[in-house]
Amino acid sequence: MNAKQKKNLARILIAATILIALNFVEASGVGKFFLYLIPYLIVGYDILLKAFHGLKNFRAFDESLLMTIATVGAFALAIYEDGDYTEAIAVMLFYQVGEWFQSYAVGRSRKNISELMDIRPDYANVETDDGLEQVDPDEVEVGTLIIVQPGEKIPIDGVVEDGSSTLNTVALTGESLPREVSAGAEVISGCINLNGVLKIRTSKEFGESTATKILELVEDASSRKSKSEDFIAKFARIYTPAVVVCAAALAIIPSLVTGAWETWIYRALIFLVISCPCALVISIPLSFFAGIGGASREGILIKGSNFLETLSKVKTVVMDKTGTLTRGSFEVDAVHSKNLNFDAEKLLHLAAHVERYSTHPIANSLRKAYPNERDDCTVEAVEELAGRGIRAKINGRVVCVGNEKFMDEVGAAWKACYKVGTIIHVAVGGEYAGHVVISDAIKPHAKESVVALRNSGVEKIFMLTGDSEKIAAKVAAELGIKNYRSELLPADKVSEFEKILSASSGKVAFVGDGINDAPVLGRADVGIAMGALGSDAAIEAADVVLMDDDPLKISRAIKISRKCLGIVKQNIFFAIGVKFLCLILGAVGLANMWAAIFADVGVMILAVVNAIRALVSPK
Repeated sequence: MNAKQKKNLARILIAATILIALNFVEASGVGKFFLYLIPYLIVGYDILLKAFHGLKNFRAFDESLLMTIATVGAFALAIYEDGDYTEAIAVMLFYQVGEWFQSYAVGRSRKNISELMDIRPDYANVETDDGLEQVDPDEVEVGTLIIVQPGEKIPIDGVVEDGSSTLNTVALTGESLPREVSAGAEVISGCINLNGVLKIRTSKEFGESTATKILELVEDASSRKSKSEDFIAKFARIYTPAVVVCAAALAIIPSLVTGAWETWIYRALIFLVISCPCALVISIPLSFFAGIGGASREGILIKGSNFLETLSKVKTVVMDKTGTLTRGSFEVDAVHSKNLNFDAEKLLHLAAHVERYSTHPIANSLRKAYPNERDDCTVEAVEELAGRGIRAKINGRVVCVGNEKFMDEVGAAWKACYKVGTIIHVAVGGEYAGHVVISDAIKPHAKESVVALRNSGVEKIFMLTGDSEKIAAKVAAELGIKNYRSELLPADKVSEFEKILSASSGKVAFVGDGINDAPVLGRADVGIAMGALGSDAAIEAADVVLMDDDPLKISRAIKISRKCLGIVKQNIFFAIGVKFLCLILGAVGLANMWAAIFADVGVMILAVVNAIRALVSPK
């Protein structure tokens, strides 16, 4: 509870205590008026000031004016009849209770989100002659060596130069599984170092680091309003002056006919109290705020309530294959020797040595499969031939590693492979030795994610890829995806997506890695960047950012959005329904001021409590 909330709670308690005490005091006339004016001003002076400033600035029609007219009118009736002032003070008192409750609920919601996203580092350790010095992360330049001790947050993105440790990434990804790092590993700000001491060479400024960008993204999310929020804002601008006119008509027209001015003015005041749109104005933005916070807890960053609302209406999901459904990194799947002089291990050994100096992803996979470079082999005369492969001399023998075209050039009678994947052929001294099968492995939860999407109400799922028809068909069959398009260039992906978009009846989401797929991400109703941890391009390009590589998060994001929109609709229908029912009852004299208090404050509290449920993600 902050200082303002404590102050307002103290005002409410003091005013309530005085009001109770006044019930035991005998007073009448002017003395009674001034006694009851004390608790009224204690609890309501800020509402009166807001109403006055609203009138002064020509922004009069809000709940502060409605409460002021209603309570001042009730006071005037009590003076006229020398009656009871309790109702007027009770209206203001309970209104302030409701305001305090919503302020506390919003504060708790913000606190929960800030705790879940508690990734902003307070300092960075820089080594000096006198030891470690804690400095402001803003002051650390790119290329500085910083020290991160056990229990501390990594303050700035960088590369580990020395040390090994385990990192807790839960605040960024929602994933509790720790990540092992050692020298050479890239690390990002916001992760917590759990055990070993790490020496990290910074690669970015603090303002450009991952933690800073994520916090800015979450903070900016509230500025992007949904259609529901825009509707409520427009509704309140029309609704509030309309009820003031209706209340005036209710007070004057029947009174002119019947002459019962006290009765109809009292009913008009009740009408005003009931009509306050607090429940809608407060609970709808709070529902979206809580929904975005609940998603953040699971490593799903939604850039605004407008995207949250659109996500809830998604009926078609289009996914890129590489990096979304597959790991995006090649792995050796099989080694097939076709020469008695070379067994599988020797074949892989030669291929890895030839590819030793290449930066191609295929070369990386070969080196990973055969990491032992410290043997008696001498590798020289390495020559990379674009579009064909690599040639090198290993212990004096010419070894060629590449595609079928390269084998034809060197006169090696290559053999086709029955397995689906990228086939790397190897020839030694012009004689065919065999081939290595390399494939992009499917992610562990990919198949499960496709089922989860269908269970969450997604009607159509498409897969787009630049890979060959054979590879695309294999992946689609394994995952149970019927609709796929293969051999697509980046421009083809956009045109293919346009066709899907025009044929779809509902909203269409595109899921990609956020770098190569930026044009399609921007064209989709909702662009979802997959596995964007540390990727600036992904965070910039997409509307929804999934911070880890788990494809199950796609359906989680959709479920969270639908739960949030369900809560928004519940609050709209409940608040408007109760309001109009009580307005009718108040107009015909079947609801008193206490019913009005429930219709205003009670409905607001119930709507706020319901909105807070959006912080809890659906199962």
